[in-house]
Amino acid sequence: LPLSLLKTAQGHPMLVELKNGETYNGHLVNCDTWMNIHLREVICTSKDGDRFWRMPECYIRGNTIKYLRVPDEVIDKVQEETKSRSDRKPPGVGRGRGRGREDGAGGRPAKGIGRGLDDGAKGMSGGRGKGGPGGKSGGNRGGGRGRG
Repeated sequence: LPLSLLKTAQGHPMLVELKNGETYNGHLVNCDTWMNIHLREVICTSKDGDRFWRMPECYIRGNTIKYLRVPDEVIDKVQEETKSRSDRKPPGVGRGRGRGREDGAGGRPAKGIGRGLDDGAKGMSGGRGKGGPGGKSGGNRGGGRGRG
């Protein structure tokens, strides 16, 4: 359940069922990023459905919630908002750095550009390592039991 849906549902009636089976019917006042919710004009129903309590307001911790029933009008409103948001700009615009294109526009430069492959590279190893004699990396410089 996206939090944007809950933010849109503020002021609307909703039903909340908890993991322990209790249900809460009330008007949503507020919710936070952990889905903790604050309800007003609440009627609480026991797990068995045989006992009822009326409360002026209550706070429900997000991780105790099993499900939320939100009015259809709220869901329709959220769908309209997301549709109008997607109409504003074409998809993919302004989403990260991208991967670069063949024409060189946008994103990071293609691999190999600016990577030590020019004349200023050290030795023959393409700018990696120390570039020791004969194009071999400097490494251990012949000491020890290498393949010389």
